Order: sequence, then C-alpha cells, then structure tokens
Amino acid sequence: MSGKRAALAAFVVLSAVALTGCAASGDDSVDAVGTWSESSDADAPSLTLDEGGKLSGTDGCNQLSGEWKVEDDDIVYFGSVASTQKACEDVDTWLAGLSQATISGSTMTVEGADGAEIGRLERAD
Repeated sequence: MSGKRAALAAFVVLSAVALTGCAASGDDSVDAVGTWSESSDADAPSLTLDEGGKLSGTDGCNQLSGEWKVEDDDIVYFGSVASTQKACEDVDTWLAGLSQATISGSTMTVEGADGAEIGRLERAD
C-alpha cells in the first residue's frame, strides 16, 4: 500500500511540475519585434518595430515613425507616431490611425484610438 501511495505522490508532484513548466514556457510577453506587413507588395502598409522601442513604416503612401511598447496586458501600444502627409490617390491610409495592437501567432490586429480594429498585418520576417 505504501508503494502505491509513494507512486501516486510522485505522479502528482511530477504532474504539477509538468503543468507549471507548460505555463511558464508560454509567452511571458508577446514578441512584437520585427517587420509586419499587409501583403508582400512593396507598396503595402507595413511596420517595423525595433528592439529599442522605435517604429518605422508606411501606410502605403506616407512614412510613419514613432515609439512602441508592450505592457503587462500583452497589448502593443504605439506613441508619438508621426506621419508624412502626402496626398495619395487610391491608397487607404488606415495604418496612420494606429493606437494599439494585439498579436496572435503571426497576425497583428491593429486598433484605432477607440479600440476598434482598423486592419491586420502579418509577420514578414
């Protein structure tokens, strides 16, 4: 009987360790660094987020620059975003309205200041 209890106790401990390891190996924070693009087209909206918290990109016409950070809630927040103001025909400049984003897998869902989705970008690198 004590052998069965010892085996059961060992199983419980190992299961707890395994579950803790799974929880710890999950994303502690989203990995936002890199280039994100709407498509492989060179004129497509895209963002590059560098490790130092700077962003650069294009909305398909205008150049964007600014800062970004990931908070404890795993939301990417964009700040001090500046954009050139070219008059661009037939270009949807939605990316210039970015405020924050969430990342799931290789997809970044970009949201405006009101928290509504304004577009999606895919990891390009």
